[in-house]
Amino acid sequence: MYKYLLITWLLAGFVFTARAQKPDTTIKTVVKSKMDSLKAMRQDTDIIRSDAPKIRKEKVYHPDTLHSPHKAVIRSLLVPGLGQIYNHKIWKVPVIYGALGLFGWGIVFNAQYYKEFLQLSIYRNHLITPKAGDPYYTEYNQYKAANVSDQAIYDAKDGYRRNRDLCILGAVAFWGINAVDAYIDAKFIHSYTLDNNFSMRITPGLINQPTIYAQNSIGSYIPGIKITFTL
Repeated sequence: MYKYLLITWLLAGFVFTARAQKPDTTIKTVVKSKMDSLKAMRQDTDIIRSDAPKIRKEKVYHPDTLHSPHKAVIRSLLVPGLGQIYNHKIWKVPVIYGALGLFGWGIVFNAQYYKEFLQLSIYRNHLITPKAGDPYYTEYNQYKAANVSDQAIYDAKDGYRRNRDLCILGAVAFWGINAVDAYIDAKFIHSYTLDNNFSMRITPGLINQPTIYAQNSIGSYIPGIKITFTL
């Protein structure tokens, strides 16, 4: 009898102890689960922050009403490249002087040979034999020894004169282009914004045909595309 009572008390104590320990284990499990969830959320937040694109603020350039296109043109007409410096386009100055330098070299080169063949043409045309010390005496004898015809001398004279004149016209034209370029840059700085607020929209539409073409088609309207630009 006592033996059964002892066993019953031992079983009851074991069950009570197990029940007393079960809430603690459950609480620890819940707390651990919440901590793991918070840790996972922090990791996800860090990944989202690292992958999120950085917002870049676009630069907007507003017009400068005090910048004068007239001043830019006058300065470029007086001194090539001075208008570009006024417009803060200094990188264009070497281009301008490089082009004008080429035209200047062409003018000098062709003018030199034009002068030579002009004098030789005068000798040939008037049947003059130059003496030692006369202009282009050596060249006259060289061409005569090479049996160069009179017509070849005349053609060379005309060719060098034409090339010289073309180089002069090119230099003058480029001088004018330099002034126009300075005006355009100054006009944009003075009157227009240089931001990226540009958009384009394409929508379908109907185009009304002229009567002469509509007679040969099904209707007076044909399908088309409408393109709208917003500056």
